[in-house]
Amino acid sequence: MRGLRTRVLVTGGAGFLGSHLCERLLGEGNNVICVDNFFTGNKDNVAHLMRDPNFEILRHDVTFPLYVEVDEIYNLACPASPIHYQHDPVQTTKTSVHGAINMLGLAKRTGAKLLQASTSEVYGNPLVHPQPEQYWGHVNPIGIRSCYDEGKRCAETLCFDYNRQHGIRIKVMRIFNTYGPRMRPDDGRVVSNFIVQALSGKPITIYGSGGQSRSFCYVDDLIEGMVRLMNTDDTITGPVNIGNPGEFTVRQLAEMVIEMTGSEAGIQYMPLPEDDPLQRQPDIALAKRLLDWTPTVSIKEGLPRTMAYFRALMTPDDDVGTFDADTGGLAEPVRVVDAPAAL
Repeated sequence: MRGLRTRVLVTGGAGFLGSHLCERLLGEGNNVICVDNFFTGNKDNVAHLMRDPNFEILRHDVTFPLYVEVDEIYNLACPASPIHYQHDPVQTTKTSVHGAINMLGLAKRTGAKLLQASTSEVYGNPLVHPQPEQYWGHVNPIGIRSCYDEGKRCAETLCFDYNRQHGIRIKVMRIFNTYGPRMRPDDGRVVSNFIVQALSGKPITIYGSGGQSRSFCYVDDLIEGMVRLMNTDDTITGPVNIGNPGEFTVRQLAEMVIEMTGSEAGIQYMPLPEDDPLQRQPDIALAKRLLDWTPTVSIKEGLPRTMAYFRALMTPDDDVGTFDADTGGLAEPVRVVDAPAAL
């Protein structure tokens, strides 16, 4: 007879969000299998969990089938920052699409419930503000970001088709901008870039005028929403937006980082990348109603926690390299981030 512990698979489990999710699930008494190919995931993110007998980690690429016995699947596997998902756009699409097919196939075989980590990028450069789940989006299907945008849109399609055709229990969560400890310093996202540049004494780089808006959700709030969605009854499939509706311009964020770090290097402006959305803010009315969820950590609370992580990461010692703020990454020698594995 199977024990009472729920067997949970987390793909992308050594990544920024995945590692926090694994930690949360272990804390709730689950057996957790962390799967990652370590393209953007980092073993150091989950090293502290290896002592837990209910945790195991597998190096695996979700574009290939996986044969394990589980009760729940959180499918988070996919590069999520433009720098990383544009590095190999074909593989990014395959990770979203083939990965979803393989995880849905696993759910079909085992009877597991599956939560698909989708993204606010399915809304593209939105013509509706804020973005509710009913909005179909405004996406360029052939642009440089479409490997991620359309890959995630197709993954949502697959989830609902598996649900209708095979009765697979699904949850689709649309994740908005999230930040916090364990972000990669070289991921090119606005929060990590600004913090790394400010702490390194480099000018903060703003693409475009800085008037474009974003909404930033602290990682603990995001994980709480994710777990609550998974734990809803089978009639709730989503999609459900999870994010913080507090909206800031990119320039406002830069000014906050400058003030909190005491940076005197100023701001430099660069051309806006292709298809970069001008507005992004979640409508979370559905999450409030279905999950009784609302974010609790303000950006003025979350930014210092994130800065403390990067400040510790940047402290030089015999083993740890220093940040290269021009590239947003680490200069050699590197201990804290694995070299990207071949895909």
